Amino acid sequence: MTNNDIVQKLWNLCDVLRDDGINYSDYVTELVLLLFIKMVHENTEAGTLKKHPLPEGCRWTDINGKSGINLLNDYKRILLSLSTGKDGEGNLVHDDPLISAIYADAQTRLREPRHLEQMIKTLDQIDWFSAQKDGLGDLYEGLLEKNANETKSGAGQYFTPRALINTMVRCLKPQPGEHIQDPAAGTAGFLIAAHEYIKSQTDDLYELSDKDKTFQTTQAYVGIELVPGTRRLALMNCLLHGMEGDAEGVVHLGNALGQTGAGLEKADVILANPPFGTSKGGDASITRDDLTYKTSNKQLAFLQHIYRNLKPGGRAAVVLPDNVLFEAGVGTDVRRDLMNKCNLHTILRLPTGIFYAQGVKTNVLFFTKGSATDKYQEENCTKHVWVYDLRTNMPSFGKRTPFGGQHLKPFEDVYGESPNGDSERKEGEYSFHSEDIELPEHSDENEGVDPRLAHSRWRSFSRQWIAEHKGDSLDISWLKDSDSVDAANLQEPSVLAGEAMGELVQALGELDALMRELGAEEEADGASVLLREVMGENS
Repeated sequence: MTNNDIVQKLWNLCDVLRDDGINYSDYVTELVLLLFIKMVHENTEAGTLKKHPLPEGCRWTDINGKSGINLLNDYKRILLSLSTGKDGEGNLVHDDPLISAIYADAQTRLREPRHLEQMIKTLDQIDWFSAQKDGLGDLYEGLLEKNANETKSGAGQYFTPRALINTMVRCLKPQPGEHIQDPAAGTAGFLIAAHEYIKSQTDDLYELSDKDKTFQTTQAYVGIELVPGTRRLALMNCLLHGMEGDAEGVVHLGNALGQTGAGLEKADVILANPPFGTSKGGDASITRDDLTYKTSNKQLAFLQHIYRNLKPGGRAAVVLPDNVLFEAGVGTDVRRDLMNKCNLHTILRLPTGIFYAQGVKTNVLFFTKGSATDKYQEENCTKHVWVYDLRTNMPSFGKRTPFGGQHLKPFEDVYGESPNGDSERKEGEYSFHSEDIELPEHSDENEGVDPRLAHSRWRSFSRQWIAEHKGDSLDISWLKDSDSVDAANLQEPSVLAGEAMGELVQALGELDALMRELGAEEEADGASVLLREVMGENS
């Protein structure tokens, strides 16, 4: 039984929950409250966890095999005890702040004991031995991705594709002993990927001293998440991957654009996909008073936080929408400040359709605090920006054409081995190898450029050129979409309008004939009169 099979089996439980009046938006939360108890049991049985993190009386063995109203009441008691740390009579059950955070305000909406019993039996029927081989954390993440794909709402709306997360992590190469942060953690995908990368590079952390191992599990990773329900999923995800964090867990509840973010320590590595949109007040408002450039654009505020919160020599990879690259006013100020204080060495233009919010155009910005030669430099740190266009002339990604690691491999190859983006690079690699692709007639990017280079996905632009030709906009594109229509070759508007009218009249005529053939002569006559009035023939 593969992890995909198990994920589908878990997802099929939505039918049981729906029968009990629970909708898709609450489905994953309802399932993981029970699933986490089961996964902790399996991890403990397999020896993956040194000690059982759940208190006695609140474990899988305390509900497994029970039925009827006693089962439902016991489950409600367990959730209350895990949430508050006390039983119904006020007696202390546990004092673990992480478990209290995971089960904060947890309660089940199940009303029928038989439905809970059916879920427990289904979880017991899963081949957990097979799941253990791939890791229960990976299984859990598969469920989150399934939810993001199916519901297209909530945190899943901008679910970061796993392949993109892994590419960003491999490019930055996080190391043991480094402080790694994500100020918009979501379900902690970036932090977990960084942890798994470090484990893969250090023989599963066994090479580290006891002190270093403790640092990796309790101090190395810190995330911030605004939404309590999403943070719950993140905490579970981290714990299943062996990441405990501090007393609050790996992911803290709070607003990175508020005092929670202002209080973070400086980081060696920051990986993030900040939420899109503008601040609309409330808990999501930008309340920081330490950001130089005031803005209601959350991405510009997040970008400021990220490059300000890097240690000298620290590195970051951040997913940002197109508007951050070209927005005028404060946007220009933020980009200039970024290029002054950091070496913005690489921009990856991502294809559309890879996020579940359709039509969102995004990029990944890779930068290092300081210049390539002096990590303490704070002015004119960016000398050249390399741009990889993975958007133009790419397939339309979606369920039928999934976006995967094979699409990102060429970018990783040209990015190079250095996490700071200072490996030897060569323009023109991974080009279209086609001399008949038409270039835009008026393009600063292609002025005086070898046509072969102009067809490449991989180009370098100097800081001076960006200032003089783009006014410090980073929306740099030079390839022409093969499906685009050249406005210079279009006919006069009056001719186009006439052609459109002719096609419309022909279509209406065919529809009129069909209506009469079906015996609807009166309706057809009425429609003809109305059409003549609209077209001015009865004036």
